[in-house]
Amino acid sequence: MRIAALSDIHGNLAALDCVLDDIARQGVDVIVNLGDILSGALYPSETADRLMPLGLPTIKGNHERQLLAGDPSRMRLSDRFAHDSLREDQIAWIRALPATLRLSDEVLLVHGTPGSDLDYFLETVTETGCRVATHDEVKERAGETRANLILCGHTHLQRSMKLDDGRLVANPGSVGLPAYYDDHPFPHRMEMGSPHARYAIATKGALGWEVEFRAIEYDWEQAAIVAGLNERPDWETALRSGSC
Repeated sequence: MRIAALSDIHGNLAALDCVLDDIARQGVDVIVNLGDILSGALYPSETADRLMPLGLPTIKGNHERQLLAGDPSRMRLSDRFAHDSLREDQIAWIRALPATLRLSDEVLLVHGTPGSDLDYFLETVTETGCRVATHDEVKERAGETRANLILCGHTHLQRSMKLDDGRLVANPGSVGLPAYYDDHPFPHRMEMGSPHARYAIATKGALGWEVEFRAIEYDWEQAAIVAGLNERPDWETALRSGSC
């Protein structure tokens, strides 16, 4: 079985289209979407229209939950931009998405960790910034989750770790935003270092699950220009450079 995993599209339609074109040449059995789909500075409504007819196994991310949660005046910029762009049928599509999804007995889809759409799975934030999580930290976050493959998103960083019990935890990276800054629980930057659109292919082989990370070129300069026109210089920098 071959699974193409997408995450953190964030309304970047051009990046999504190029990733889908690449997937079409890879012979996968299913495409899954791990959340944070529309919020950002680019094309929320158009991205929803691209995805909805595909019927991909899809879960909510923290941004979908935040979009549905309450008063737009209290939303941060990315969620407010999406909220103001989406139609009622698109909101209904988001509302119907589960928070996690078991694709099969072996495969679980989560956004952050099995217990939280905000917690980092494969990274740990400290007062000095972000580092790779230790094996013990990842094992604790996985808990008693029974899945040979756990696909997660949220941090926008392509990374995987195989636990000593054979479970593979893998993050495909972000289709639509290669870098961001956050101040919770401590200030930190998440940066891939190049502007490519990213996804992953997980393959079940004789020795278990393996993951291949892919980085795809698209017109990130035009995406950065649109972000600038929408008064998001943070996105403009991240889309051009993969850094923030």
